[in-house]
Amino acid sequence: MGAAARDADSGTRCSGHRYAVLGAGALGLTVALRLLERGEEVVIYEREPVPGGLAAGFALSEDVWLEKFYHHLFRSDHVITRLIEELGLGGRLGWQRPLTTVLHHGQAHQLDSPVSLLRFAPLSLHDRLRMGLALAYLRALRSSGPLEGKRAAAWLRSVTGPGAYDIVWAPLLTAKFGGRAEDVGLPWFWARLHDRSRELGYLRGGFQHLYQRLAGRIQELGGTIRLGTQVGAIAREKTALWITSAPVAAPQARSAERYSRVVSTFPTRLTCRLTPDLPDAYRYRYEWGDAYGAQCLILALSSPLTDSYWMNVNQRGFPFVVLVEHTNYMSPKDYGGRHLVYLGNYLPMDHRSFRASHAQVLETFTPYLRRINPAFSRDWIQESWLFTAPFAQPIVTVDYPDHIPPFRTPVEGLYLANMFQVYPHDRGQNYSVALAERLVKVLHADTNR
Repeated sequence: MGAAARDADSGTRCSGHRYAVLGAGALGLTVALRLLERGEEVVIYEREPVPGGLAAGFALSEDVWLEKFYHHLFRSDHVITRLIEELGLGGRLGWQRPLTTVLHHGQAHQLDSPVSLLRFAPLSLHDRLRMGLALAYLRALRSSGPLEGKRAAAWLRSVTGPGAYDIVWAPLLTAKFGGRAEDVGLPWFWARLHDRSRELGYLRGGFQHLYQRLAGRIQELGGTIRLGTQVGAIAREKTALWITSAPVAAPQARSAERYSRVVSTFPTRLTCRLTPDLPDAYRYRYEWGDAYGAQCLILALSSPLTDSYWMNVNQRGFPFVVLVEHTNYMSPKDYGGRHLVYLGNYLPMDHRSFRASHAQVLETFTPYLRRINPAFSRDWIQESWLFTAPFAQPIVTVDYPDHIPPFRTPVEGLYLANMFQVYPHDRGQNYSVALAERLVKVLHADTNR
């Protein structure tokens, strides 16, 4: 039974609110869908030309999309799995157990299960057993509560041992958080470990099918989606909120529209910048924290590069920190026989790599592929794409929980929901959808107060 039917059965009626939802990622689209199912009026604003946010893809053919940044699901991602089924896309969702490896001293070592840990040659048997016991303890914890206030690096160094820390954990934390690796909270690490599964899920043809289906359903229910539209300001005036916006292609063509409620899924900093009415005390507490940007170079190769799906590059000197060979998970036949490889980075926003051209990044990255596969030749590259995204990875320090903003803001009618609020879990499609479901309950409760 859909949400609209449930509301009809319980006697719930449309509140008469007109909503603006800022952002058409998984979070914004799910919020809009649930509000429309309750009979509300909804307009979505999205700067990009397609829905999907950080999970959006680009078309490789009429029915096949590829994500700009690598994505998959875990078996623990129950919320988004239910949404996929609800929207009739369950037949596209497949589950497999691809190979995960660690590159150490030029060799790829499998490390994705207790058995592979016992065989992990870079560590002594003593270190392997010690690391296995530490991971078993973390997996047995049902919540991150006992770990609050502890730093991941210090705990891992102490409990898993200096060998495991130097070879496995330090490179991973540094890859994700750079110079802030020592500051990251242990609850974040617990969630990354706790949420993972060996079996991974992927939507055949790309997750863009989910976002296209969501957008289509929203429009069927009477919602409006304004793609390619930049929001310029959020302002409160008497009993209404006003959204000023303009087409990205024509920034001079600004207009303003009136809403009774606004849901911003933008980063907190951006929401504060757009909303002058937010008080200083709110900004001081919640306009806080650092985040790294994401960079992905995607290669279409004529030959396979490795035999693994996911390779953590635990080796100094490489210009990328992870290699994801998508077609060691999905068949190359789905992509016209091409072998698709992501080379990913997390970097400070002012890093010079973000200012480099596509050709410069390609020139920097490709020589290192020969260190992974000596047979690699530049002639293998048939096509390449480069994508970047700011504020993609928050730096989850031990004081992070003190700065998580509530859904309700001090500006009446303005709500904030973004990936900062999924703590201790990492950003991801599943937690975006779960956050949306929680927010809609709050919106509904506020309507009935």
